[in-house]
Amino acid sequence: MKGHRERHLVSRIGWLRAAVLGANDGIVSTASLIAGVAAAQPDRSAILLTGIAGLVAGAMSMAAGEYVSVRSQADTERADEARERAELAAAPDAERAELAAIYVARGVDPATADTVAAQLMARDALGAHLRDELGIHEALIARPVQAAAASAASFAAGAAVPLLTVVVLPRAALWWGLPVIVIATSALLGAIGARVGGASTGRAAIRVAFWGAAAMAVTAMVGHLAGAAV
Repeated sequence: MKGHRERHLVSRIGWLRAAVLGANDGIVSTASLIAGVAAAQPDRSAILLTGIAGLVAGAMSMAAGEYVSVRSQADTERADEARERAELAAAPDAERAELAAIYVARGVDPATADTVAAQLMARDALGAHLRDELGIHEALIARPVQAAAASAASFAAGAAVPLLTVVVLPRAALWWGLPVIVIATSALLGAIGARVGGASTGRAAIRVAFWGAAAMAVTAMVGHLAGAAV
């Protein structure tokens, strides 16, 4: 029988998490910033400038934060890999027994587990231990540059939505047009992210839209109060 390759959704976790987080943060934070400034009653140019500054600063911040975070994970993975390589060189028999014990704990009988451990280590000892002892899989390995680029690009794409809304809509229509467009876009983003990840689209859309609306409402209230106080 001819073999077939399966494509599992877990391989998308790295870039999907960064992209969805970045786009959602871009929409919500930029829209909230614009809503807060607009509530203080400045002119359109001030609102637009605020949105542009928020887009640039947010994209750079997302990229830097994501890179540092994922870089730390990658450094930990490399340290574990170096430690495991040294242990394999120093005590290969003990490492084989350790690997066999892992399989026994998963339900494999001891004799079969020892045979499997020996065969896997003969082919790729380090890979077997990284995968089965430490849980480091190729699909889930940390990729800092990819995560940073995905976060920055998706943030900018998300932030472009409220910015274009400011450009297109009249000043008087911003108070209702911005929330409607942002909430609808956030819901769509949540549904797309869930769809790509194989989760429930309805729940994800409602969750993302709700928190986006809440963030905008709170920021607009603060902006209104600050504008009135000034």
